[in-house]
Amino acid sequence: MEPYAALFLTVGIALLWLSWLLLMITSANEDFSWGLCTLFLPPVSYLYALARLDKARDSITLAVGGWLLIWLALAT
Repeated sequence: MEPYAALFLTVGIALLWLSWLLLMITSANEDFSWGLCTLFLPPVSYLYALARLDKARDSITLAVGGWLLIWLALAT
């Protein structure tokens, strides 16, 4: 693996983790049950984020950026 591909992969995973953490904070402040859903079912919580895009826009932006970097790392 090339050094820049490893960097893209590492930063992409970090962005996804940060996105999930930000989404957990946002959803828990909105409703406790969504906070628990985010904690135990992370893929379902992104559906919540798409439904509440006004509150979770930053989290979705980080997740898209993370997936883009992971895709770039694996494509090289």
